[in-house]
Amino acid sequence: MSKFFTQFFTWWNGQTLGTRFNTWRFGKKVGEDEFGNVYYEGDKNGDGEPRRWVIYKGYAEASAIPPGWHGWMHHRVDTPPSAETYTPREWEKAHTPNLTGSAGAYRPKGSILNEKERPRVTGDYDAWTPGG
Repeated sequence: MSKFFTQFFTWWNGQTLGTRFNTWRFGKKVGEDEFGNVYYEGDKNGDGEPRRWVIYKGYAEASAIPPGWHGWMHHRVDTPPSAETYTPREWEKAHTPNLTGSAGAYRPKGSILNEKERPRVTGDYDAWTPGG
């Protein structure tokens, strides 16, 4: 019962009921990636290209799409990685989750959340002061 309410009221956790119905009715499963995300292709849209979508395993996070599938999703390639032996390029990085809002988030020098001391200002910048 809780899965029904989750699918009915949340779009960020897997798929909604509308997406489930649309996928069942019009979607053709193309493949699955190493994260468990499932990719589908449907009828052609107004541009004449087939509609492509992904059902995320767990929370919807667009950065969790591997590079090969990203190219297919955005119509840069016609052949999905599941239909060929896709090998990532040497410059492609492995997926790291979005760490925004967590303890592992990037905090540059000078950030108030960074525990290190802020670098001293050099002579090329004068801070604004009220009335000055």
